[in-house]
Amino acid sequence: MAHDEELAQRIHDLLDGEPGVTSRKMFGGLGFMVDGHMAVAAGSQGSLMVRADPADAEEWADGSSVTPMEMRGRPMAGWLLVAPDALADDDQLQLWVDRGIAFVRTLPPR
Repeated sequence: MAHDEELAQRIHDLLDGEPGVTSRKMFGGLGFMVDGHMAVAAGSQGSLMVRADPADAEEWADGSSVTPMEMRGRPMAGWLLVAPDALADDDQLQLWVDRGIAFVRTLPPR
């Protein structure tokens, strides 16, 4: 399953010029890394994976447009899946990208 090309381009445009940002194909998506840590990823069908502090992630999950990420049926602490309807405009996408970037900037570089 390939990532959503349009979403990946929108993320790329938002992160253009941001220091330490690279992208890499992973988990069937296109991950955007900051200093070696994945901050966000464009998934298939327009969804966005976002890395966050686990306490914030729990607060931000609304159970419909923003849900905890699951891998192999198990929730992943500190990861959210944001549905396309919550990313309709660039301001909404910017909010989630900023949240992912802000969290990984608290981690030591790899």
